[in-house]
Amino acid sequence: MIGVMTRWLNPDEQRTWRAFLASSRALMDTLDRELQRDAGMPHAYYEILVRLSEAPGRQLRMSELAEVTRSSRSRLSHAVARLEQAGWVRREDCPTDRRGQIAVLTDDGFATLAAAAPGHVEGVRRHLFDALSPAQIDQLRRISETLAEHLSRS
Repeated sequence: MIGVMTRWLNPDEQRTWRAFLASSRALMDTLDRELQRDAGMPHAYYEILVRLSEAPGRQLRMSELAEVTRSSRSRLSHAVARLEQAGWVRREDCPTDRRGQIAVLTDDGFATLAAAAPGHVEGVRRHLFDALSPAQIDQLRRISETLAEHLSRS
């Protein structure tokens, strides 16, 4: 990288970057704390349960679940082991691939998710959407979609 000039952030970009970091971290920390308090699980576990609940047959291959939750396979495996201990998820061998496993949302896991969802959705509404105007919500959606698309190509 010899000869490459660093494109430093200008003061407005620096202020925007720091505001983005502070707000996104504070939002996720707050939602995580509330889920821990109200449902006894971190946000990462909640997301795993949600993804399984939305999948056909309430099940996904572990590799696909890792991909959609943007988690490493080892981190996901640890989380699923904890969810298995709670009785919310079970693992099954993949019938088409001897090495593959499938995570399956149990009825207890679905009931736990159903009990946690109203409070979590209220927290998202209270901490994010209630603080923004309809125009800001539209801008946030468009910005987030642009960033997600850009980063998916990286």
